Amino acid sequence: MINFKYTGGLVNEEEYQKKIDETRTYVAKAEQDAFGGWVNLPIDYDKEEFARIKEAAKKINDNSDYLVCIGIGGSYLGHRAVIEALGGEKSRTKILYAGNSLSTRSLQRIIAEVGDADFSVNVISKSGTTTEPAVAFRVFKKMLVDKYGEEEAAKRIFATTDAAKGALHDEAVAKGYESFVVPDNIGGRYSVLTAVGLLAIAVAGINIDALMDGAAEERAALISDGGLAAEYAAMRNMLLDKDYNIEILANFEPQFMYFNEWWKQLFGESEGKDHKGIYPASVIDSTDLHSMGQYIQQGRRNLFETFVEVRDEYAGITVPEAVDDLDGLKYLEGRELDYINKTANAATREAHTSGGVPVLEIVLPTVDERSLGALIYFFEMSCALSGFTLGVNPFDQPGVEAYKTRMFELLGKPGYEK
Repeated sequence: MINFKYTGGLVNEEEYQKKIDETRTYVAKAEQDAFGGWVNLPIDYDKEEFARIKEAAKKINDNSDYLVCIGIGGSYLGHRAVIEALGGEKSRTKILYAGNSLSTRSLQRIIAEVGDADFSVNVISKSGTTTEPAVAFRVFKKMLVDKYGEEEAAKRIFATTDAAKGALHDEAVAKGYESFVVPDNIGGRYSVLTAVGLLAIAVAGINIDALMDGAAEERAALISDGGLAAEYAAMRNMLLDKDYNIEILANFEPQFMYFNEWWKQLFGESEGKDHKGIYPASVIDSTDLHSMGQYIQQGRRNLFETFVEVRDEYAGITVPEAVDDLDGLKYLEGRELDYINKTANAATREAHTSGGVPVLEIVLPTVDERSLGALIYFFEMSCALSGFTLGVNPFDQPGVEAYKTRMFELLGKPGYEK
């Protein structure tokens, strides 16, 4: 469900309906695009590979205390978002993330955590030559060979890469790594429901069938005319037309932090081109109300918020009674913490609206595999429709190469001499 009642009358209903009608026309364009393979993915995926993912996950669970997932951007944010949103690993195997930076401190911390434990590696890269994951893969590959020997190490490396070409593909074939496919027709930030995301999610003990079912149900709701995704995309662009050029995704559940990060890449990389786009930011409240709350309430009025609210009740902790009332919490004694959190959510929406911040609200019935699959698909469709409405290609990322080119120059990579 989407609620637009907190937009403060900024959007004219007639203009909004015209924008929705325009946005709905882009569903077919997304489906027909060369990188639109994600549109029908929930009902048209490789069932044989899906079964192999489950088998590989079981093997990893049986022999590994850790799975080190090596990837950057869309090669790790999606599955980390799902795993953490669902409360972390349900299996005995802990997921660690490497290859998403060039920080020595970060890599050393992961190496130290693995220690002498048994581990496997899932390296995720279409080309195999992206600097951050390639460096980390060299490090962990050496660790595997030193610990287990060449033959056993190869059995503990799972490569998610191009189906037919590239450095990682060729190495996987030569060394005998089990391989999964990064589809040619799905870009990295739309790939969480492919093998890119599903292997780590399955290793974490999460039901990938239910995840895909949720996405399939959402596809059925959106595929004809965009449904609520078209309405959300239209509203974003209407607010942008009125100079609201920053969107803050707000959530009152800290376990959604990496979901926010995935969302930021999805919209930032899809829309931020040709000097256009809404800048995607995020907060986890009520934590960030004590840091960013002041700015949101009274800072520049060029931002709007999209709240993700979980509707179901999550009981389990009540405020204990106290003999004295030194902290002033007597009025909360016996109340569920979840109720207090939801009340803070409602109060924040109303306060920010009164401060001139348009607020959109996306309501989840609960947090489980099915609802997350639906939410992922909803945002993917919304992003594609919003990008087309904005007048950009939501599936490319030409600006990403700029830093790489200059970095290669400075590091002296052959072929990149200044």
